Amino acid sequence: MRKLAPFLFFLTLLFSCKQETEKKLPRIAIAGLGIESSTFSPALTHEEAFHAKIGDSIFARYPFMAMDSTLRKRADWVPTLVGKSLPGGTVTREAYESLVAQTLQLLEENKPYDGLFFDIHGAMSVVGLDDPEGDLIKRIRDVVGTDVLISTSMDLHGNVSERLAEHSDLITCYRMAPHEDATESRRRAVQNLVDRLENGKGKPQYKAWIPVPILLPGEKTSTRVEPGKSLYAQVPGVANQEGVVDAAIWIGYAWADEPRNHAVVMVTGDDKEKVVAGAEKLAESFWDVRKEFEFVAPTKSYEEALNLALASDKKPFMLSDMGDNPTAGGAGDVTWTLTELLKRDEFHEPGGKSLIYASIPGPELVEQALEVGVGGKVSAPVGAAIDDRFAPPLLLTGEVTAIKQGDVHAETEVVVKVGNASVIVTKKRKPYHNESDFTELNLDPRNTDIVVVKIGYLVPELYNMRGDWIMALTPGGVDQDLERLGHKRIIRPMFPLDADMEHPDLSARLLRASDQLD
Repeated sequence: MRKLAPFLFFLTLLFSCKQETEKKLPRIAIAGLGIESSTFSPALTHEEAFHAKIGDSIFARYPFMAMDSTLRKRADWVPTLVGKSLPGGTVTREAYESLVAQTLQLLEENKPYDGLFFDIHGAMSVVGLDDPEGDLIKRIRDVVGTDVLISTSMDLHGNVSERLAEHSDLITCYRMAPHEDATESRRRAVQNLVDRLENGKGKPQYKAWIPVPILLPGEKTSTRVEPGKSLYAQVPGVANQEGVVDAAIWIGYAWADEPRNHAVVMVTGDDKEKVVAGAEKLAESFWDVRKEFEFVAPTKSYEEALNLALASDKKPFMLSDMGDNPTAGGAGDVTWTLTELLKRDEFHEPGGKSLIYASIPGPELVEQALEVGVGGKVSAPVGAAIDDRFAPPLLLTGEVTAIKQGDVHAETEVVVKVGNASVIVTKKRKPYHNESDFTELNLDPRNTDIVVVKIGYLVPELYNMRGDWIMALTPGGVDQDLERLGHKRIIRPMFPLDADMEHPDLSARLLRASDQLD
């Protein structure tokens, strides 16, 4: 036994060291709700639209946190609930409260935490509630405590209220529009969180927040072109300084009417001088170029845009039906543009121009199509079940050429041939982003004369596929004419609604740390 004693002691020591090492891993929760909600659309968003993931299924959203990834191994992760919806209308209060209650319960059951990754969009509107993301993070704080380090990841079209900024210790957003860096931005938010927990620095000493009185649509602020390209190119230069954790510019969300809807600049870090100077530099740079923002592509009235498309020999000529863009919060079922298109003789004459229209919801027609099958004839109303302000439901009559079931958003997709036009009808609304969205329906967009998509600026795959492109100023819940929308609750003056406003106060406001809040 005496000979075994040193060996047993050694084993005990090893086991204790192993336990100690495991205890040192920071315990980090994951939670968040994301949607872009237009308050100018009559649509309402319900709970099922968020496709909420609970537990380990959440990790599928974060490829940089695969099981064998370095980041995954650096912490003890506690994924609770993450819900992400297509952009749409205002979220019902019932849906919001249900999702929040589930989140808080899961957080309560799995306490305590060292950190929390807060994955949101930032432009959610809820019936009867201003600043839902600020409300959500405050309620999360009430459960997890003020000592927990929260790192917030956002879309650059989100809104950063002072409440959201105060309760976030670390905060970042995309630096590209279209959002080709979405995954990279989330990774940065997680990386910053883990780093600050590991190095013991914790909450940054300074958070500079600057509201910038500019409210512009994403179609005018793309980072593909100037001045957005050069403006956002300044962000890494500020963020990568010693003593600075991160820097970000939020364009904000133009199609909601709350006091928080405006641009924001934030810089966080431990070097006060660099944090303040960096934030003020970015804010002034933004203000200086405010009058230079133009639409990212040629933009015309519907009639002018269509005439250009018809006259072009470039395939496909892509026409963005912007006013009812579901990727920005439109209802997705406005029939105005499709009604006007199908009046044109060019899409009915033998040998005339070919057209794909993507898309319009029409559950009644979809049901008919499932009964008659491919090759059958259908005739049923489509669209305007939610937003009939601009045109009534459209009676669509034609031949079914394709049926596809199982899509996560549309559920069922049907192609109806009307003359030379192929109209995609869905059970539920769906934006069309990828070439495969078309080819899986036996459509050939590259060899079609005109492809109309309910979208604003083209996402990368469509942009790279285009022969030519124009954005049409069509009506809907995300109308590009902000004055026509009629904001009543935003803080005024606001550029460009008050084009001749005086230079605003763009000095940095240093916010309280989350553990110093009342």
